[in-house]
Amino acid sequence: MPYMLNNKLKDLQPYDPIAGNYSIRLDANESFLELPMELLEKAQYSMADVAFNRYPDPYATELCESFGAYYGVDPALVTAGNGSDEWLFIIATSFLMRGDKLLTVEPDFSMYRFYGSLAEAESVVYKKKEDLSIDVDDLIVQVRESGAKVVLFSNPCNPTSLGLRREEVRKLITSVSALVVLDEAYMDFWDQSLLGEVAQYDNLIILRTCSKAFGMAAIRLGFAVANPTLTRTLRAVKSPYNVNAITQKMGALVMRSPELLHRALDEIILSRKALQAGLKDLETRYPEQMYVYDSCTNFVLVRMPRAKEIFEGLLSKGIAVRFMGDTLRITAGSEEENAQLLKNLESLVSSSTNP
Repeated sequence: MPYMLNNKLKDLQPYDPIAGNYSIRLDANESFLELPMELLEKAQYSMADVAFNRYPDPYATELCESFGAYYGVDPALVTAGNGSDEWLFIIATSFLMRGDKLLTVEPDFSMYRFYGSLAEAESVVYKKKEDLSIDVDDLIVQVRESGAKVVLFSNPCNPTSLGLRREEVRKLITSVSALVVLDEAYMDFWDQSLLGEVAQYDNLIILRTCSKAFGMAAIRLGFAVANPTLTRTLRAVKSPYNVNAITQKMGALVMRSPELLHRALDEIILSRKALQAGLKDLETRYPEQMYVYDSCTNFVLVRMPRAKEIFEGLLSKGIAVRFMGDTLRITAGSEEENAQLLKNLESLVSSSTNP
């Protein structure tokens, strides 16, 4: 008898990001800024302290202390992981039992429901309003009526670029008995984080990443922040030596450079504002071709009736953005990258308007 994959695995397809060499990559919401040479030189010296023949610190103590100092939170509430994705997998497979209900919102990050499916959880989906906003009162009702054990969503949202204000998230957390997992991957670009309040709630885990604002996507570093009870549980269910020593050193080094991070953050936000202004200008001139959503992230979402045609046209010009059905998600790039994107986008939009 040949070996057969089980039902939850047999039809899976690997995650499929855009492959190929494109001169301008605005598809993955990475930072367009590279780490400065002075920091890379410090990193080289810090690597000399790594004992490569030994396992890394299982609690990533220095790294979590650096995170705590940067964000002003107790490092005892911080646990490091290999990007937010490791935490999503761990939380789904640990806090959900077979048949439990995982509530996500739509649209949102597509991997949430995937990890829930690996835990054999039942998926419950809250559909956002026509304008892509969330009615918190309606969401609370659905959480209660569905009996969801875990509620998982991003704030600000990927891919909508919209955010839910702090008081509304508080209302959700305090109105349900479910575990609320709040993915704040893009909160560095906004000011509505609940990190400083996380110890007040018995049902809240906040996820953070170094892949967006910090420019460290290559080292795959993320954090889970929660009250002491949940933190103890997270540390119990993760792999013992999950974050390698090089990533720990590099992450701690960068987060001990707050002035550098703040300058980079300001530059990224300025770039996003410039990109959004340019897209809004195009929207004014081609209102039938595009609608630009407001953004509190490092990307802008554009609804377009010919999104696929425009996406493929940009690829042919060496510009990669994210195609999402009837929308394009465009990451803020350098001044030159934004200019090239806007120039080529206008050419494609105007040609489809005037065939």
